[in-house]
Amino acid sequence: MEERGVTPRAICDGFDPARLTQARRLAEMTKKDVSAYLGVTPAAVGQYETGVSKPRPELIPRLAEFLDVPMQFFLVGRPSNRLDSSMAHFRSLRSTPKAQRERSLAFAEQIWELTFALEKRIQMPFVDLPGFAGGEVHPGEDLPAEPASAARELRRRWGLGTGPVTHLVRRMESHGIVVVLPPSADASAATVDAFSTRAPRPLVVLTYNRTDDVYRHRFSAAHELGHLVLHGDATGDSRQEREADAFAAEFLTPQESILPLLPRRMDLAQLADLRRTWGVSIHSLIYRCRELGLISDATTSRTYQRLRALDGQPGFTPEPVSSFAGEQPVLLRQAFQLAVEDSGLTIEKLARELGWKPARVRELLDVPEDQRPVLRLVR
Repeated sequence: MEERGVTPRAICDGFDPARLTQARRLAEMTKKDVSAYLGVTPAAVGQYETGVSKPRPELIPRLAEFLDVPMQFFLVGRPSNRLDSSMAHFRSLRSTPKAQRERSLAFAEQIWELTFALEKRIQMPFVDLPGFAGGEVHPGEDLPAEPASAARELRRRWGLGTGPVTHLVRRMESHGIVVVLPPSADASAATVDAFSTRAPRPLVVLTYNRTDDVYRHRFSAAHELGHLVLHGDATGDSRQEREADAFAAEFLTPQESILPLLPRRMDLAQLADLRRTWGVSIHSLIYRCRELGLISDATTSRTYQRLRALDGQPGFTPEPVSSFAGEQPVLLRQAFQLAVEDSGLTIEKLARELGWKPARVRELLDVPEDQRPVLRLVR
């Protein structure tokens, strides 16, 4: 078996052990799974991944088939960016299984590679994030360290005024932040909440487990934006999560603007109107009322109970992200489309450059395959 003239022997000679690790994590396979398929020991797979030894040429096609990648995927020499958990902010880091964290990081690595390939052809928006330089965040540099103050300052710098933030995801992209949703068919991705990483271009990965509710989706995006501007190091502790939540609340509903609008006696109809205007969930507005001292803990609990009783009723149903174009990522897809127009880039050419299957490129760019029949004229 050969792919475009590249032999298993040549791939064995130029085998990149990090690519095996990445492919295995993307496939959510253990070393034991791989070893059982290849008929080698788990220790041998471990040696392949550390570079101590290389898989024999005859194992290369089977390895590619098992992990659903082209053989060329394993070749050394392509730009890459290895990530670990210290470089990304996960919600509930300790409760997220290690295999799923590793898979999410491998996904982020692929997004970096795709972005890098497109940036060679297309100038993307400059990163406009105070404290961010060359892939590093410098906490407290240019922005206050206190979450609410940082949110207010970022709103000012982005020219958002004091009203609702419309088209949040699109605005983040326009300021140089890559925002992506894993493929909708990726069932595993739905078990990991949104996460973000800062190197070398800030990246926010949102998840389909929240796309049924645009308000939760927007809060997740604002939460990850908070991590990017507040936290240079990802410790995954509860303090950082609380700070990112506080940033998101102030960024989406500035206290000075929202306080006069919030009811002193809980009126769910009024909160439903505020939800549509400000683009935040009723649940978040109730919490905001409690946070700003308008209601007691007991009133908060009763209001949540009343809200649950109205679940599914008109005005209290989730609204899908698909109905809000400005909350759907488009940066990478539009960059690809521009490269197609400017330089004739194709999915197949990009796939060869990345060492991926064309279907994987289409998947990450959200570019559907052309299903139209091909017309061929016979002379």
